[in-house]
Amino acid sequence: MKKLINDPGDVVTESVRGFGLAHPETVRVNEDPLFVCRAGGAVAGKVGLVSGGGSGHEPLHAGYVGQGMLDAAVPGAMFTSPTPEPVLEATKAADGGAGVLHIVKNYTGDVLNFETAAELAEAEDITVRSVVVADDVAVEDSLYTAGRRGVGGTVLVEKIAGAAAERGEDLESVATIAEQVIENVRSMGAALSSCTVPHAGQPTFDLGENEIEIGIGIHGEPGRERIPAAPADEITDRLLNPVLEDLSLSSGEKVLLFVNGMGGTPLSELYIVYGHAHDVLAARGVEVSRSLVGNYITSLEMQGASITVLRLDETLTELWDAPVGTVALRRGL
Repeated sequence: MKKLINDPGDVVTESVRGFGLAHPETVRVNEDPLFVCRAGGAVAGKVGLVSGGGSGHEPLHAGYVGQGMLDAAVPGAMFTSPTPEPVLEATKAADGGAGVLHIVKNYTGDVLNFETAAELAEAEDITVRSVVVADDVAVEDSLYTAGRRGVGGTVLVEKIAGAAAERGEDLESVATIAEQVIENVRSMGAALSSCTVPHAGQPTFDLGENEIEIGIGIHGEPGRERIPAAPADEITDRLLNPVLEDLSLSSGEKVLLFVNGMGGTPLSELYIVYGHAHDVLAARGVEVSRSLVGNYITSLEMQGASITVLRLDETLTELWDAPVGTVALRRGL
């Protein structure tokens, strides 16, 4: 294992500390318990947004703390859910008096620990609503979940719900908009290689020299099938077609197409995937009116990509276009 780390047990705390030192104008790091919040603290009268989960998926979630997205993020240990205590403290830090929305990826530990934290926050008179992102069409149940996994769609939920909160929507409205995104977003990914969790010291799973895993999870969970290495267009079709079938898109609809890198794939390859996916959608009469390409929800150094498609309407498009000022996503400011 070759990694730029010191003690494997200190990777998350040292990384988050460095993140805070690098971006003091945007975020503040609370070290005990560990969470990241907006540099200026909670915004009075605004709905607060909190998300989090196991580390190793950077820039998710801390990279999306800032104006127009999250108010706080809670990084757990590598690929491990954060415990309720830091989630509670992050919720308190994000509370501006208008309630807090928890955005939770559908992994059993995340769901249970955020649920416990929400109950503790309610006991301290903070109103909390929760939404669960479950956009992965690859499998219904996996090693970490009951039901579909929460993957790339999480980024879009955080951006769009964050914009709704930033413009002054109340908690119920922000939660409703988040649910609308969840209902209309689907994803699927593929792995060309495994990743190595620092404390494990060896690859999470084994792939043959000429194998690809279709439908992989962001923690290295098994997907739908293993196939021989294939051209980019064929892999793209295997990811995109199940997404489109699940969304039941009609000709004339508009979508956001998001091609995400898993951490070890060059942008040049991601744009090849994007180009073919765009062509497939166009051939079906579906307009790609918004796009996102890059490493936004990763799996350490895994080689691979995921494709996410979000059905858009006028409201979701307006909220996607709204200004955002975070470390990992910044425009219009």
